[in-house]
Amino acid sequence: MITTYIGIGTNVEREKHIKAAYQELNTIGVNLALSPVYACESFGFEGNEFFNMVARLDTELALDELSSALKDIEVKWGRAADAAKFQDRTLDLDILLYGKEISQKKPLLPREDIFKYSFVTQPLYDLDPQLVIPQDGRTIKQILETMSDVDSLKRIDFQF
Repeated sequence: MITTYIGIGTNVEREKHIKAAYQELNTIGVNLALSPVYACESFGFEGNEFFNMVARLDTELALDELSSALKDIEVKWGRAADAAKFQDRTLDLDILLYGKEISQKKPLLPREDIFKYSFVTQPLYDLDPQLVIPQDGRTIKQILETMSDVDSLKRIDFQF
């Protein structure tokens, strides 16, 4: 079993798609743990406000199998297979970490979003503040402390 962290985002029918991600992730792994859900403005384009969170789970899927399974889930829930990076989305599932794997090919690991976006780093912190990022060597707590936009996140009281 490999412990993986999956970033979850949606800005279309947000409650429906966050719940769908939870249900779907339960089918590809065990010991599922969820961060709180956060609302934040769309980044890189004009769009509806996003709901973002992170899930931690243990899976027997190889990295390429996990990546494929997540793409299949996105498409199942209405995301275009050729969706652009900065646009509205029903469901976005990104592998942030896969064990201690480091990869320079897709999916890039650790995912650079961990270092760039508080809507990724804050939920990771909520799950495991002392998690050490492979290759980087810093903890999630240390990375989060360098971010200036954490106050822009709004924690949502979300019921699964």
